[in-house]
Amino acid sequence: MKIAVLGTGYVGLSTGVCLSQIGHHVTCMDINEQKINQLRKGISPIYEPGLEDLLTSNMVAGRLHFTTSLNEALADAETIVVAVGTPQGDNGAADLSFLVQATKDISSHITPENIIVIKSTVPVGTNDFVKKMMEDRCGFKVKMVSNPEFLRQGSAIEDTLKADRIIIGSESAEAAGKIQEMYRPLNVPMLLTSTRSAEMIKYASNAFLATKISYINEIANLCEAVGADVQDVARGMGKDKRIGEAFLNAGIGYGGSCFPKDVKALLHTAGLNGIEFPLLKETIAINEYQRELLVTKALKRFGGLKGKKIAMLGLAFKPETDDMREGPSIPIAVELTKLGAEVVAYDPVATENARKIIGDTIKYAGSIHEAIAEANAVFIVTEWNEVKCIDVAEMVWNMKEPIIFDGRNCLSEEKIRVCSSVEYYPVGKPPIII
Repeated sequence: MKIAVLGTGYVGLSTGVCLSQIGHHVTCMDINEQKINQLRKGISPIYEPGLEDLLTSNMVAGRLHFTTSLNEALADAETIVVAVGTPQGDNGAADLSFLVQATKDISSHITPENIIVIKSTVPVGTNDFVKKMMEDRCGFKVKMVSNPEFLRQGSAIEDTLKADRIIIGSESAEAAGKIQEMYRPLNVPMLLTSTRSAEMIKYASNAFLATKISYINEIANLCEAVGADVQDVARGMGKDKRIGEAFLNAGIGYGGSCFPKDVKALLHTAGLNGIEFPLLKETIAINEYQRELLVTKALKRFGGLKGKKIAMLGLAFKPETDDMREGPSIPIAVELTKLGAEVVAYDPVATENARKIIGDTIKYAGSIHEAIAEANAVFIVTEWNEVKCIDVAEMVWNMKEPIIFDGRNCLSEEKIRVCSSVEYYPVGKPPIII
């Protein structure tokens, strides 16, 4: 099948590369000339494990191409996959301006045979809106499919090639059948629904997972108050098949490009339809509090942070990505600076993106060792393997004060207890003070 993918962000690029990997001929189009030039050289503009290898191998095989020309991308394309950004607007709703522009651009090029697949995360009713806009402009019936993505940054390739499920929402049985065939080589479960159900599945899924994270974080705060261990509690809960073990890791909240904006977008949609949805409001409120939990713990321990050197390990919102969007490191850095602390941060891949957002109000180290030297405390913000595998005894030896605030509960008790002197403050567990 000949496929055009519009947009080369996380979703568009991962989708295009993986569709070429399973044998389709894919042309990815983006208006960003610099990004396309990079991609033509086999260089991915985003950090995603395994992506560059597949990118280059499929380019060499002649199945994957990149262009800034819409005419070139849509020439002979049977299926047009729209994967442009839908960032959060000022009112919490999804900003559909990129999608609207893409719709206008596509309308003058499509034929009645084309299938338009909306892969961008969009509010319920958006596919109908896009369909009407296209039909008003081109003068014939357009075949639309809602095909939401469920990719985790850091494992987008695996999540595409080994998906839990593929959702295909359409009012056209012919269009739905062709998209089924497009994905058939993946050999994963497919669910056919209405367009609006497919749109809702995406938001409902992300909002549920975000709520699960906020729930275990609130349980963690209660565990600290009563002297329980949230990791034991989570293990006990997760053994119940009705609950499951995923997303029960207590910490300093969720971030990234999906959960924060999707929860707020769903809440906005609910409000437009007269539904209060207080559960989502609490999910957001708990997460906002949790993102600055380490600062609260440090203030309780020190009394004040003025003049203290704080080493922040991790900047990306999660490991295996350089994405800083809605990362807990941002409010933590801002609050620490406001309190007069000297912040030195280290991240293996996200430093440049962090500079664009946090700026030079903090310092950036080239290694963990450089960040922690003479520090009064360490904040573990992102659970990179490099951080999880650290020699804790050696780390505290190089610090001015051996105090660790672990926002991801990623250091084992065994590593902590071999230290001759340490104060270790995890989330939802009793502290260890030696």
